[in-house]
Amino acid sequence: MLQKPRGTRDFLPDEMERRRLIERRMREAARRWGYREVCTPDFEHLELFTMKSGEGIIQEMYVFEDKGGRQMTLRPEVTAAVLRMYVNEGKVLPKPIRWCYFADCFRYERPQKGRYRQFWQFGAELIGADTASADAEAIMLADEALRSSGVTFDLHVGHLAPMKHLLADLAPGDQRAIMALLDKHDQEGLKAALVARDLTRLAEPLAALGECRDVAEVFEVAGDVPERARIEETFSLLDSQNINYRPDFGIARGLDYYTGMVFEGFAQNLGAENQILGGGTYRLAHLFGGDDVASCGFAIGFDRVMVSIGEFDLSSGPVVGVVCTPEARSRALEVARAFRGAGIRTEVDLMQRGMGAQLSHAAKTADFAVVLGKREVEAGTVTLKDLHSGEQQERSLEDAIAEVARHGAC
Repeated sequence: MLQKPRGTRDFLPDEMERRRLIERRMREAARRWGYREVCTPDFEHLELFTMKSGEGIIQEMYVFEDKGGRQMTLRPEVTAAVLRMYVNEGKVLPKPIRWCYFADCFRYERPQKGRYRQFWQFGAELIGADTASADAEAIMLADEALRSSGVTFDLHVGHLAPMKHLLADLAPGDQRAIMALLDKHDQEGLKAALVARDLTRLAEPLAALGECRDVAEVFEVAGDVPERARIEETFSLLDSQNINYRPDFGIARGLDYYTGMVFEGFAQNLGAENQILGGGTYRLAHLFGGDDVASCGFAIGFDRVMVSIGEFDLSSGPVVGVVCTPEARSRALEVARAFRGAGIRTEVDLMQRGMGAQLSHAAKTADFAVVLGKREVEAGTVTLKDLHSGEQQERSLEDAIAEVARHGAC
C-alpha cells in the first residue's frame, strides 16, 4: 500500500474546516489593515533563493532541473518570491504597497512535530515605507493576525542596530558568522567562535544586550547607536497602542538583507519548537534587479499555530439528510436544492437504500431528516424529523427550511 511522502500530511474534513476557519480570520485581519492578497508560483528559479540566502540553503530545498535545463526549486519561503513579483510587476504601483499571502512551502529537512517538508505560511510585506510608523504597523498587524487565530503567544521585538554597533569593528565574515550563531541561539557555537577569533571581549556585552528589557538600557550597553531615535519612536508607537510585547535585543538575523527592526512570536504551549512568527525590516528588491526599496514584513508558521491551538469544536450549522422512497427521488432533488439554496448543507441518498437504512445513515451524519413519501409528494409537504430529539412533524417546505435555519442561528 502506497503511503504519503515523508514529511507531508493528509487532512481529513474536520481538520480542513478548522484550518480554513483560522485562515479566514488571518486574511480578514490583514484586509482590515489594507493588505491585499497575492499569489506566486509554487516553484521558482533556484537563483532567487541562493541570491538571498547563499548556496548553503540548497541542501534544505527541493531542487530540480526542468526539461529546458534550468535549475528550479519548490519555494522554501515566500518573501523572496513576493519581492521578485514586485520587481516584475509592481514597481510603478503607489507606495507603500501592502501585500499579504497564504501559501504552501517546501523544505527538505528532518520532519518533527510542527515542522514538515510541506508547510504553510501566512505573511505580509509592506514595501516602500522606511519609517518607524511602517515598522510599528508590521508588528501590530502580526500581533492582530496571531490574536485573531486564538493562539496564545509571547511577542518579542528588537532591533539589529545595537548588536551590529557592537560588532562594527569586525571583518564582514566574522560579523556574519557571529550573527548567524546568535540567530540560531547556538550558545556553545558562539562561545567557540568568539574564542577562535580572539573576540571573547564581546561575550559579556552580547549577553547583556540580550537581557535588556528597557530601551534605555540598550544604549548603555551598545553605546551611541545612530538609529536610536528610530528605535525609540517604534517602541513608543507600540506602547501607545497597548501592544503586549517584550523588548528583546538579543534577536538576530544571520542574513545580510535584514536592516533594522526585528520581531518574533512564540507559542506558549509548544516546548522547544515554539517559534510561530518571524519578521523585520529588510532590503531585497535590488538583488532581483529592482530599486533599493525598504521593506518590512513577517511570516507566520501556520502549521505550528494549528498545533498550538489544537482541536476545537466546529459549529458549521445543521446538516440535513433527505430520505425518500424510489418514487419520490425527483422531488427529493428539488427539496435538497431548496435547502441548499438557503445555505443549509444537505445530502441525498445515492446508494438506493431502503427508507430504514436511509434514516439510519442520516442519524450518523445529519441533524435533521427530511422524509418524502407518496403522501408528502402528493400534498407538496415534507416530514421534518429532528434526529437528536426524535420529534417530527409534517410541514410545508418553506416552514421546514425556516425551522432548520432557526436551529442554525441558535
